[in-house]
Amino acid sequence: MKDLWYKNAIVYSLDVETFMDSDGDGVGDFQGLINRLDYLSALGITCLWLLPFYSSPNRDNGYDVMDYYNIDPRLGTLGDFVEFMHQARERGIRVPIDLVVNHTSNQHPWFVAAKSDKNSKYRNYYVWSENPPKTAPELLVFPDAEDSIWEYDEQANAYYLHHFYKEQPDLNIANPAVREEICKIMGFWLELGVSGFRIDAVPFLIKGIGIEGADPENLRGFLEEMREFVSSRQGDAVLLAEANVDREQIPVYFAKGDRMHILFNFLLNQHLFLALARQESTALRDGLKTLPDIPAICQWLNFVRHHDELTLDRITSSEREEIFAAFAPEKTMQIFGRGIRRRLPPMMGGDRRRIELIYSLLFTLPGTPMLRYGEEIGMGDDLSLEGRDSVRTVMQWSDAANGRFSTAATDALARPAIANGEYGYKQVNVVAAQRDPASLINWMERAISIRKQCPELGRGKWHILETDSPSVLAHCCDWQGRTVMAVHNLADKPCTATLKSNEYSHLFDLFGDRLYEPLGPDSPSIPLEAYGYRWFRVNRILG
Repeated sequence: MKDLWYKNAIVYSLDVETFMDSDGDGVGDFQGLINRLDYLSALGITCLWLLPFYSSPNRDNGYDVMDYYNIDPRLGTLGDFVEFMHQARERGIRVPIDLVVNHTSNQHPWFVAAKSDKNSKYRNYYVWSENPPKTAPELLVFPDAEDSIWEYDEQANAYYLHHFYKEQPDLNIANPAVREEICKIMGFWLELGVSGFRIDAVPFLIKGIGIEGADPENLRGFLEEMREFVSSRQGDAVLLAEANVDREQIPVYFAKGDRMHILFNFLLNQHLFLALARQESTALRDGLKTLPDIPAICQWLNFVRHHDELTLDRITSSEREEIFAAFAPEKTMQIFGRGIRRRLPPMMGGDRRRIELIYSLLFTLPGTPMLRYGEEIGMGDDLSLEGRDSVRTVMQWSDAANGRFSTAATDALARPAIANGEYGYKQVNVVAAQRDPASLINWMERAISIRKQCPELGRGKWHILETDSPSVLAHCCDWQGRTVMAVHNLADKPCTATLKSNEYSHLFDLFGDRLYEPLGPDSPSIPLEAYGYRWFRVNRILG
């Protein structure tokens, strides 16, 4: 793949169901999304990741798929999807979609046939046991809802494996017929123009738990089969893995650059919030140093928040408690004992300085940045909703009823709108933000514009720069003889950070939290406000 387009992409994530309703039935749809593509293009988005939009009973936000080859009829038709893809291409926006193949819905025809007839070819599409072992607590994805990863089915007279909800039976990836089906699914959507797939729950896909005689190497090899298939059908399509794993397991997903193209950077995300809680850069520096070297063709996807909880399971319990104390002190703000079910602005007490600092880090840390819908206007959460639904409220377009997401009655909405409080749609919405020159969305547009002018940040080799200030993270990225530097103050007090290396000079300001006096050609000291940030173009002294 010569054109590594994803290295300098600006990714935006949304659920069609909650973005824009075009027909007043209370559910977002593809026609509504088409009508908002110009908005996304103006924001600077170049890559739009869509959450599941397949036919589904919606037990798990669409991740319980009932038909891989069709659209949820509430969201539109395949014709609407094809028109959406055409309109996205016209604006230069690539579209990867969710591929959910660790499990299906228990209402999928494969599972219905599998449990109905022991001799059906679909029986071996799933994982069965007549006497399963007791489930270890660490295997439970939803410990508040399930107490086992095995569920007894009376019709089948056997237990089936499910790592997620019991309504989501796991597929048997060791079965060649299942692998062939998965490739057919990918081929179908590639023919309709998608730019790749965000593969859900990849670690569970290749674990082999409960699969008799499963060969771990063979299961991991399926990742290479997927990559080979996708590349053969569309040379520039990518595979993005949701793999929240320890450092030692990361090479399983990148391998020699012949498996996944991109991984969510869960490790760095958790160290970022630990550093923010402590107002010191050490944890973030450690997070960067913890990341293993990856093949040149591969990439990290950096994010602040996504559609699930802010998971904190790759740090120690004491570190997790520090983050809880700083950003989610009440039990209602926490979930599964390991995460936070809040959006960023409420976590930061609405402090615009800290919010800008965090997104400045997002855009400059090595990798590709991803925004989730509503982040650009500072949307909040609704903790009165259950579980992860607190951060899945509908997009807020204006101060009209339902935030102008839909003209339907409020109780008919697929997901609630935030109506009250400082994050209600009357206070936080796109129309109001775009009218305000000092709004977060206008700041975000500028940041994205500058980020696009700095391909070094997505493609370059990065280095941490030593300073004399414990609250400051300074790093640079080098690519094709050019260098960009970013300096961030994580503390609530101003400081002057002095670089300990003299190999950098002539720092030219690109972007910052305010206008600073230009630095002298040989000045190693960089003034920063509380929660301040500065991006520089650098001339390096080559000794």
